[in-house]
Amino acid sequence: MVLNVIEKVQVSPATRSSDDSVNSSFSLPLTFFELRLIKYHPNQRVIFYRLTESFYAHVLPKLKLSLSLVLRYYLPLAGRLTWDPRDTRPCVTVSKHDTVSLTVAETDADFSFLSGDGLRPATDHRPLVPELPIFDDSATLLSVQVTLFPKQQGFCIGIASHHSVNDGTTSAMFIKSWAHICRLQQHNSNATEMEFPLLPDELSPDFDRTAAINVPSGLESKMLEFVSPGSFKTLKPPPIDEISPEVVRTTVDLTLENIEKLRERVKIELAPRELHLSTFVLAYAYAWTCVVKARGGNPNRPVLFIYYADFRARLDPPLPATYFGTCVFPIGWFQHEARAFLREDGFVKAVEILSDSVKGLGSQGIESLFEDYVEGTKKIKPGEQFGSVAGSARLGIRGTDFGWGKPVKTEFASIDRSESFSLLERRDESGGVEIGVCLKKSEMITFLSLFKDGLSN
Repeated sequence: MVLNVIEKVQVSPATRSSDDSVNSSFSLPLTFFELRLIKYHPNQRVIFYRLTESFYAHVLPKLKLSLSLVLRYYLPLAGRLTWDPRDTRPCVTVSKHDTVSLTVAETDADFSFLSGDGLRPATDHRPLVPELPIFDDSATLLSVQVTLFPKQQGFCIGIASHHSVNDGTTSAMFIKSWAHICRLQQHNSNATEMEFPLLPDELSPDFDRTAAINVPSGLESKMLEFVSPGSFKTLKPPPIDEISPEVVRTTVDLTLENIEKLRERVKIELAPRELHLSTFVLAYAYAWTCVVKARGGNPNRPVLFIYYADFRARLDPPLPATYFGTCVFPIGWFQHEARAFLREDGFVKAVEILSDSVKGLGSQGIESLFEDYVEGTKKIKPGEQFGSVAGSARLGIRGTDFGWGKPVKTEFASIDRSESFSLLERRDESGGVEIGVCLKKSEMITFLSLFKDGLSN
């Protein structure tokens, strides 16, 4: 793939001449949940759209203007994560002249191929997401890239964001807010005449951190010491391996009918147990089982998988649903021998593990979860099969319309270095799920066969 960068611009949050509040500098302290992620590699997402009008005359100007407008409501994303050597912990700082980098590019790649469901080299999506500059003492929180495909086939929006204040809920809120404003605004190149459309309540971020997240005393310090031990303070993530050219990407679907059949199968095999049989549990268990079987190998080898739980509603007192920031935590650290999932009842076993964990979330305190997290990270060995999930079928990203219809496809580029899955709602069906997977090609072919045959049987 050839990528030609047309321009790089810095987009400032929109202002009114009569309103100086948007220019004020402020800081946002990090919570226990956010401190865990200060050295994580960026979250990278690509959203593909068909072109319905001229890209340079209409689409790009509207995207630029609406990005400026939405940043007014999501000011921290224009700021930076900073860690002054004199400070005990990092925080988000926003200054008067902060901006978000927007890259405009053209590619010679085939739009239908990259936005399809078939096997595609995992490396092909990387040029479509921008860099997110990270240094020892500061890190960018958001970068955006808009890429045009040949013959006006379509375009994509690539978003790189820092995990420290961008969990799935916050990221989805921002993208849907940007799309909402883009649909509503009428393009006007005169910045002094721009209107400021209001966001609906469900998209209006809540920045109030006066009520501290209720965690045991000293736990935040323990988390910070765990993620950044010693006296040297840095926000740089650890080195990461290059993506193997053998790794390919694909998308598979579980229809609502598929989900119901899987649910009935588990009910029959585990009756009379009371189980938590959500779409998430069933989809993750099914995909994970197929991935372990696709790897094959020694049945005694250890495999490890986790999931992420949102704690907004689980805290006491609960946080608002529109709380801005990260409020997720890894749960489970389920380590088993591969044989547990290689057997015919492997899927049911995975459902049982996940169901018990989700049902027990309410009875497990944050301190206990932190201890599990510390011990769980120690279990991960080089080369070990390790699974997790990015995204959620509850966030509504597949319906994000900037004014040119629903996305053709949404991809998580950042799952390509692990055996993680991405999970989204299906584009045109309520209740189904779309699962993104990256595996070595030989394993992927086996995975697709197992995935299809398991549903047929």
